[in-house]
Amino acid sequence: MSTFVKAPQPLDAEYFRTRLLGWFDQYGRTHLPWQQDRSPYRVWVSEIMLQQTQVATVIGYFERFMQRFPDVAALAAADQDEVLHLWTGLGYYARARNLHRAAQCVVHEHGGEFPVESVEALSGLPGIGRSTAGAIIAQATGHRAPILDGNVKRVLTRLHGVEGWPGRPEVERRLWQLAEHYTPHWRCADFTQAMMDMGATLCTRRRPSCLLCPFEADCVAHARGEEHRFPEPKPKKEKPVRQTLMLMLRDEDGRILLEQRPSSGLWGGLWGLPQFDDQGALEAWLGHEMSDSVVQGQWRCFTHAFTHFRLEITPVQAHLPHQGNRHAEAGRRWYDPDQPDSIGLAAPVKALLESLSSSTLL
Repeated sequence: MSTFVKAPQPLDAEYFRTRLLGWFDQYGRTHLPWQQDRSPYRVWVSEIMLQQTQVATVIGYFERFMQRFPDVAALAAADQDEVLHLWTGLGYYARARNLHRAAQCVVHEHGGEFPVESVEALSGLPGIGRSTAGAIIAQATGHRAPILDGNVKRVLTRLHGVEGWPGRPEVERRLWQLAEHYTPHWRCADFTQAMMDMGATLCTRRRPSCLLCPFEADCVAHARGEEHRFPEPKPKKEKPVRQTLMLMLRDEDGRILLEQRPSSGLWGGLWGLPQFDDQGALEAWLGHEMSDSVVQGQWRCFTHAFTHFRLEITPVQAHLPHQGNRHAEAGRRWYDPDQPDSIGLAAPVKALLESLSSSTLL
């Protein structure tokens, strides 16, 4: 692992801005959906969606989200289930829960207006950190607010040869100093977009297009032939592996039993299949809750990767001949795979439910 050393002095700020904005005027992205009819609300939703997600993936989700929730009041008034449903497939569902909570805060505590007067005020909303707040202010109001998202970190660490993992406090402080140094008081929205575009389209994680970069002659990493080494990755730790059994219990009408997960934690607030640590726990639950059910076997195990661990999922088929009305309690629902409800589903659960069409009756 590299040790942290003081990076070279920054470039002249005016030189940097002139070259960056010159490149942006020719090659930058200016026709993204959230760049049209800009408002703090539209920019905010896009920035949250773009966290750890590529632009190409976000565009469709953003357009559907805006169609259903055209303003912050509509989002604040929505049920969390519907918000999570429109988020299904984007992952990192805490973003959607925080988005919903933040909308309610804006409506009930700020009179429906985003507190874009300062980074500090805006970052007081759920799910908005310093960099996201800066991006919203710069993009929506044109006021000066530095940012430091993943793309910008990559550009600055390579340009200056900044050693160390950017998650380390001393490295992050150095990068914020550089971001502050370069951010202008004019064309702030374009400058912010240009920094993000540089990282997303030229200074990419793999195979950066150095020959097309306006800073090819200035980049420390390029001069060393070490673009691949910056930014330094987070120190690796072996991801632990967990196992779970997912019960696919189908009634005589072909519907699947779902349970709503707790509001926080893994897949918080989403609907999913009942989960168990082992076969004994699953069978004990069936014997107590669904005594006339019949277990019909297991599907092949598959793995779903999270940030900090891997989950090995084994689907278990079961059939309930006579459902009656005894299971209509809070936190449970019977879901028809052929007529799906508008509810939030975790990606592996959604895939399993889609496989249970009428042609695959248990």
